[in-house]
Amino acid sequence: MANSRQKYLTKAKKSKNDEFYTQWSDIEKEINAYIEYNPNVFKEKTILLPADDPFESNFFKFFATKFNEFGIKKLISTSYAPSPIVNTQLTLLPELVPEKEIGSGRNKYFKEAYKIELTEVVDEDGMGAVNINDVITRLKKEKEKIDSGGESSILSYLEGDTNPDSIERFSAGDFRSQEVSELREEADIIITNPPFSLFREFLGWINPIEKQFLIIGNMNAITYKEVFPLIKDNKIWLGTGMGRWISGFIVPDKYELYGTEARIEKGQRIVATNNALWLTNLDHGKRHQPLSLMTMEDNKKFSKHKSVKGKDYAIYDNYDAIEVPFTDAIPSDYKGVMGVPISFLDKYNPEQFEIIGASDNGAIHEKYKLPHFKKHNEPYVNGKKVYKRIFIKAVE
Repeated sequence: MANSRQKYLTKAKKSKNDEFYTQWSDIEKEINAYIEYNPNVFKEKTILLPADDPFESNFFKFFATKFNEFGIKKLISTSYAPSPIVNTQLTLLPELVPEKEIGSGRNKYFKEAYKIELTEVVDEDGMGAVNINDVITRLKKEKEKIDSGGESSILSYLEGDTNPDSIERFSAGDFRSQEVSELREEADIIITNPPFSLFREFLGWINPIEKQFLIIGNMNAITYKEVFPLIKDNKIWLGTGMGRWISGFIVPDKYELYGTEARIEKGQRIVATNNALWLTNLDHGKRHQPLSLMTMEDNKKFSKHKSVKGKDYAIYDNYDAIEVPFTDAIPSDYKGVMGVPISFLDKYNPEQFEIIGASDNGAIHEKYKLPHFKKHNEPYVNGKKVYKRIFIKAVE
C-alpha cells in the first residue's frame, strides 16, 4: 500500500502530472492551527494564492470565505493558462474566463489566465450573510464591466512574458513570469500547493528568508539541499502534520487511482499519498511542544519496539552518533549526537533539540564522520545501510 502511494507520486513527478487539488478540510485543519496560536496571523496581510484556477482552488474558496473573519487586507489569486486541469474539477464560474487561441493543433485553446484581487468581501446578494456566493456575484459584475469595455480593479487578465522577438518566455500565470513575480513582491504571505516537480524552484522563488509562506510538498523535500539548511537553521519548519494528516488530494479523471486508500467521494477522485507535508515559516504551537521521552535505560526496559527493548543502542559505522530507529525511542538523557528518522521533524521542538545535519547529500559537518568512512554519506550499522537520517543533539 505504501509502495503504491509512493509509486503514484513518483509517476506524477516524472510525467509532470502533479497538479493536485487540496481538500477544503485539510486546508481548514492546517490554517486553524495557526489561527489558534496567533489569532492575528493573517490580519492586515496581503495573501497571494498562485493556482491553476482560483475558481477550482479550495485555497481561494477558503480564504475568500474567511476574508472578514481573518481580517485580511488583500487577497490575490492567479490562474495558469496552460494548466491541464483548469475548468475540469471544482469550477465555480466556467463562463467567467474565455478561451484563448494559442498556436495550433489539438491543444491550441487554453483558458485565458487571470488574476483576482479582493480588498473587501461584502453582502453582494442581500441575503444577510457573507460567503463565497457573494464573491461569485461580485466577480460576475466585474466580468460584465470588462465585457462592456470598462476596467476592473478586481478581475483582470494576465499576458505572460515575451522576448523582444515576441516569443513567449513564461506562460500567462506562470509563477516565474514578471506579472506574478511582481504580485509576490506585494504579498506578505504566499500559500499554495505547487507542482511537486517544481518544488525546489518554487521555494527559491518565494525567498523564504524574506516572505512568509505555507506550501505543500513531498516528504523527501525535507532533505533537498535547497531545503534542509533552512530547516537546520530554524528558518523554515514543518507545518502541523505530515503523511496521513493530509487526508488526500483531488485529481482529474485522467489520473489513475493507486492504492487501497484511493477513493471517489462526492464525485471527486481522491488519492491519499501518505507522503506529503506542509512546509512553512508561520509559527504554530505544535513546534513548541516538547516530546515526552524515556531515559535510555527505560527505553531498553519498556520500549514497545522489539528492535529497542532489551538491546543497546547501536553506533554507526561511519558517524560518531547512535542509531535511534524511532522518534519515541529517543533517550531523554543522552547528550551525544543521535540519528533519527526524517519523520522526527514532525515532532521537532527547536527548544528541545538542535539539528546537527542529515545523511542525505552529506549535509553534516565532517567532524561527525568517522575517518575511514568520510566518503559514505548513507549511515551504516554493522555493515548494513540505514535509511535517511537526521542527526540531532539535545539542547543543554
